[in-house]
Amino acid sequence: MKLLRSLKPLISGLRSYSMESFITPNPIPATFLRGGTSKGIFINRKYLPADVGDWDPIFRGIMGSPDPTGRQLNGMGGGISSLSKVMVVGESSQSTADVDYTFAQIGVRDGEIDYTGNCGNLSSMVGVFARDEGLVPPPASNSTVTVRAYNTNTQKLIRTTFPVSPDGVAVLDRPEITTVGIIKGSAITMEFLDPAGARTGRLFPTRSPIDALQLGNLTFDVSFIDATNPTIFVWMSRLEIERHMPPHDVEQLRQAGARKMGLDPKAQAQPKIAFICLPEGANEGGVDLEIKAYSMGEVHKAVPMTVAMALGVLANTKGTVAWNYLQRHADDSGTSRLHREDGIVRIQHPSGFIDVGAEVGEDRFVQSAKVCLTGRRLMKGNVWW
Repeated sequence: MKLLRSLKPLISGLRSYSMESFITPNPIPATFLRGGTSKGIFINRKYLPADVGDWDPIFRGIMGSPDPTGRQLNGMGGGISSLSKVMVVGESSQSTADVDYTFAQIGVRDGEIDYTGNCGNLSSMVGVFARDEGLVPPPASNSTVTVRAYNTNTQKLIRTTFPVSPDGVAVLDRPEITTVGIIKGSAITMEFLDPAGARTGRLFPTRSPIDALQLGNLTFDVSFIDATNPTIFVWMSRLEIERHMPPHDVEQLRQAGARKMGLDPKAQAQPKIAFICLPEGANEGGVDLEIKAYSMGEVHKAVPMTVAMALGVLANTKGTVAWNYLQRHADDSGTSRLHREDGIVRIQHPSGFIDVGAEVGEDRFVQSAKVCLTGRRLMKGNVWW
C-alpha cells in the first residue's frame, strides 16, 4: 500500500499527458534560451493543448503579464519586448521542413499576445532546441547540422546551421563571432528563404519601393517593405534621429504607415518602424547604415533581427530609400561597402553592429536574407504558469 501511495503522483502526472484527456501540465517542461539579443521560453509542442486558442493564459502566466508596472515581476519576462517571448516547436506538417514553430509576443503591460509576426533573434535557436529535444536526428558524420524550420506565423521557411559535437549535441561556446560586441559564441547561420510578402503578399505592399509619409506638416521619405516581417523604414538625418521623436509621434507615424500597408494600425507588434541614416565621421568600422528601431512602442536596445534582415533586403533592392541614399553616398565618397557581391550590409544599432546579407535579383525577387548570430542555453526544467 505504501508503494502504491508513492506512485500516485507519478500516475497522475502520466494521465495529464494522455492524448485521450489531455491536461496541460503545471509546471510545464521548458527551456530558457538566448538567441541573438532576445531571450525567451521554448516549449515542445507536445506539452501544449491542440487548440492554439488555449495557449494564451499559459503564456501570460509564464511571462507574468499583464503587469501595469512593466516589470513582469510574477513571471519569467524581463519587462521589455525582447524578453517577453515564447517559441513553440514541434514535429513538422511540411514535407520541406524538419520542424514547425510558432512565435508568441506577449505584451508586458497589457498581456496582449500577438501571433502575426516572427522573431528573428529567437528563430536562430529553433534548430538547436529541436536537436536538444530529439525532434531532428543527429548528423551522420558532419561537424555541423542544418535544420529546416517552418514558421507558422508567416508561413515561411527558415534554415539554421550550427556546429555539433561528435555525438550530435549543438556546440554554442566556440569564440567565433560576437553579439552586441561583447558576447562571444559559435556562429549560427540563419537564412530566411523567399522572405518577401510574409504578411501582405508583396515585397512592397504599396507596390512602390519608395513613398512619402506625413506627420503634421512634416514629410518623410519612407520605404514600406514586407521581408521577414513588415517594416516601415523612415529616412532621417543623424541629427533628427538623435533628437528622439516623442513616442506618441512615432506611434502616429507607424499607424499611418500601417494603414498604407493594409495592416491593422492598432496591432503594435506589426508593422515595426525604424529610423535609418548614413553614418557620420570617420566610420572606422565600415558601417553602411545606422538604425534606431522601435518594438511594441519602445526604442529597441539593439535591433529586432527581422528588422535588420529587412534592412539588408532594402539596401540591396534598387529604388528604395536605403539603396538611393547609399548609392548617392558611394557616388560622393566612394567609401560605401554597398553592392559587394555577397550583398552584406553593416548596420550600427544602439548596442553595437551587425552584418546582414540578402540575395535580390534584378526582378526584385528575394531569394534569401541571411545573418550570423550567437545563442546560449540558459536553463532547462519546468516553469509554472
